[in-house]
Amino acid sequence: MERENEMSEFTIGQAAKRAGVNIETLRYYERRGLVPSPPRSQSNYRLYPNESVRLVRFVKRAQDLGFTLKEIQELLDLRSDGDATCGDVREQALAKMQDIDDKLRALQAMRGALSELVDQCPGRGPVGGCPILE
Repeated sequence: MERENEMSEFTIGQAAKRAGVNIETLRYYERRGLVPSPPRSQSNYRLYPNESVRLVRFVKRAQDLGFTLKEIQELLDLRSDGDATCGDVREQALAKMQDIDDKLRALQAMRGALSELVDQCPGRGPVGGCPILE
């Protein structure tokens, strides 16, 4: 019998475990087209190849880096585009970095505004006079 790390096909439970996701996440990625529908066994079980496990890991890592599923699909499309270059992928990453920088600026502005309100609040007295609620 093959050891699990030598297997080339996995049931949905095995594939999900190896990829570090739950079964529903794997099914969702499949429905979204991020992971191709796997072939089925004679008993109609999905049999995911190693490449599917790799793809799921890639999707999770890209999500951890802030990419949306739509953006991840665009990256995967670039991967299969014969005319795409590493520069195309780099442009996507640079655009995501700009998006993150924009969000950081917005968060810093929100923190600054909240900080001003906290400084104005004496922390005592009736709620009706609290500058945070006004």
